[in-house]
Amino acid sequence: MKLSLSWIRDYVAIPENIDLKKLAYDLTMSTVEVEDVEYLAQRFEHMVVGVIQQIQAHPNADKLRVCKVDIGGESKDIVCGGINLQEGMRVAVSCPGAVVRWHGEGEPVVIKNSKLRGVESFGMICASDEIGLGDLFPASQEAEILDLSAFDVPAGTPLAEALDLDDVLLEIDNKSMTNRPDLWGHYGIAREIAALYDLPLAEIKAYEPDGQSDFQVEIADPDRCPRYIGVEMSGVEVKASPYRMQNRIWKAGMRPINALVDITNYAMLATGNPTHAFDADHITDHITVRRAAAGEALALLNGKELALCEDDLVIADSQGPVALAGVMGGSKDSILSDTKRVILEVANFESTGIRRTALRYDNRTEASSRYEKAIDPERCAQALALSLQYFKELYPELKVTGCCDRYVKKLRREEVDVDLTWLARRLGKQLPNEVIRRKLELLGFDVEISGDRMHVTAPTWRSTGDISMKDDVMEEVARMYGYDRFEATAFTTAFDRAINQKDQDLIRNIKEYLALRCGMQEVYTYPWMNDVFVDAVLPDREGVLKLATPPAPDLSCIRSSLLPNLCEAVVKNERYFNDFSIFEEAQVFSDKNYGSPYDESESLPQQRRHIGGAFASGKKDITELFREAKGVLAYMSRYTHMESLTFRKEEKPAWADNVVWLNICLGDERIGDMGLLAKKVSMACGVRNLSVMLFELDATKLRPLKSRTNRFAHLAEYPETDYDISMLFDPDAAWTDIYDAILGKKKASALLKDASFVDEYRGKQVPAGKKSVTIRLTIGSEEKTLTSQEIEAAAEQVMKKLRKAMGAELRTQ
Repeated sequence: MKLSLSWIRDYVAIPENIDLKKLAYDLTMSTVEVEDVEYLAQRFEHMVVGVIQQIQAHPNADKLRVCKVDIGGESKDIVCGGINLQEGMRVAVSCPGAVVRWHGEGEPVVIKNSKLRGVESFGMICASDEIGLGDLFPASQEAEILDLSAFDVPAGTPLAEALDLDDVLLEIDNKSMTNRPDLWGHYGIAREIAALYDLPLAEIKAYEPDGQSDFQVEIADPDRCPRYIGVEMSGVEVKASPYRMQNRIWKAGMRPINALVDITNYAMLATGNPTHAFDADHITDHITVRRAAAGEALALLNGKELALCEDDLVIADSQGPVALAGVMGGSKDSILSDTKRVILEVANFESTGIRRTALRYDNRTEASSRYEKAIDPERCAQALALSLQYFKELYPELKVTGCCDRYVKKLRREEVDVDLTWLARRLGKQLPNEVIRRKLELLGFDVEISGDRMHVTAPTWRSTGDISMKDDVMEEVARMYGYDRFEATAFTTAFDRAINQKDQDLIRNIKEYLALRCGMQEVYTYPWMNDVFVDAVLPDREGVLKLATPPAPDLSCIRSSLLPNLCEAVVKNERYFNDFSIFEEAQVFSDKNYGSPYDESESLPQQRRHIGGAFASGKKDITELFREAKGVLAYMSRYTHMESLTFRKEEKPAWADNVVWLNICLGDERIGDMGLLAKKVSMACGVRNLSVMLFELDATKLRPLKSRTNRFAHLAEYPETDYDISMLFDPDAAWTDIYDAILGKKKASALLKDASFVDEYRGKQVPAGKKSVTIRLTIGSEEKTLTSQEIEAAAEQVMKKLRKAMGAELRTQ
């Protein structure tokens, strides 16, 4: 939110010599986070008001003119292509050194003296959008120069001074005042500054209606609309609002439209309470605030056509809805070009209903963003008074023909009791009672102190949820006293033992293993999935959660697997690389509801952490790619100190090739899958020339090893020998079965230390229906150095075991 310091000064007399950095610091430390303090005039440095004295044709360009412009005591020739140039016209001149955007587009450029088609030009005569004033001075057509003839200032006057832009803008972080609806306007911030510096605050006097009228408002749902004020007026017309009002609206980040609309926006920006104006000639009978009927239609001001539901609150007449309450007015009944009579709406709506409606139709507005913070109904009186003040100033012939204030659900001021002993203990400092009382009273609280008990009554603007318990009162005292005035207190603590979070360490170890040892790149993807990859990779959408308001129509599915987003990352990287590997560790969500650990009545989507990876290559063959992926997973347990993974073929993943796939298991439980991305799936994803090996496993199932299970083992005292054997096996024989036969429950030889896979061969030299597997045996003794005969005998025992267990044959060629 942007605030104008000159506007704030309408309500509180901030000293002219105040250090603005200190003001921003004090507000940040006590109230809201001031993200930026902008001296607005700096945008318009080296820009002045010029008066065109003479216009001549350009000798070398039909569409350009050479203007002699008085910029204050001297005349300069400036080449310009504006279509509305006239002698005597006041214009905005950017002198050398000014920063502008050509035609309001592109990057900012610094103005320099230059030649245009052979003619020297000093600076630039600017259109409004070229100097950032397009919303304040909208051009009616292209190449229209900003006409400042309405501003009676001499030539050479700095532009910021001439246009009342010599102001300071405070940019407030909206998140820092989410729970402070009283601050969503200039008056609310002014009230806070007045309390901080003990300055008087100007009062916005309430409007007192004259007599009775027949104008009526009906509220059918008091819980959703505690208060509604409607004022019927005649003697108005659509015209431009005064420049001062337009200027302030623009500074606050909104666009001036016309006097009738600008008054409503001005009142909202001043008080924080939205207002709206209807064309009274288009309202039939009286106004009713009610729930919409299912399927009722409403066309909004922004062109959206809505089919309403029963949860929506609407403003209606006897013909149907005319506005979506608290969000936006209807296109047929709001201010029109021929409006002569208006009905001013100043209302208060329940916050959660407005939030639901705005999100349902993806239609958050300045009004809804304020209402959904829970504004107090008493503020309606301020917004009404300020609105009518400007209606009367801008329309001297105005007549108020009806006024109805329906305040059906009074706001109760919050009352809180606080023990002063508790307050001192929590603050860490004993403050005098009078200091506490004064700090709270400056904020509008009523305070009664009796002995050790303080009874606090919050003001209405802090009674909509902000102040509800004694801790809230403590916060008010602390921030007003000044957080930086509390002395730091040393405290003693003792650490009895180290906290070893092995499950958290395991995830970090796995990520470091994949990135550092395996050379994979970690990626981060959004928690939603693109429909193209969902349909290509997942077997169906069962259990896939959907976003109510997705960032795009094809991004509605929430991530139930890491693989769709990894496939999308592969497609994006294929443009730049033909050999790479990536991984991601993130949460996945599924529509398998389980009870909340905090509230058994709540049912929440299941959330688990998964680890997934992709190995993509246009250079490696599938066998090499498969072994690379399997090797990464097989060795993961060794380097990350977790229980070992095993691989089996039980159930093929929907996305995998018919042959090249494995299930990843931990003990007897399947916790993931790996395999080659099937050709059909690869084409559906848009992968063109890469083979892609994927894996995904449930990280919450992984079990870290306890350090006590580690055992020290001596290095071999006597030499160990590697002995390679090549044997013929059936083509479907798996390495895990071969390994178990060699080193299973009963080792093939007492001298055998280990066995490892070396190579696999299928070809002309191998009999049909067989494959050759080369195995490396590690043979050794803990008692002596083995002779060659002993080594060969141990190897023969292994081969004999393989013949018996798996029908293997010794390869002779």
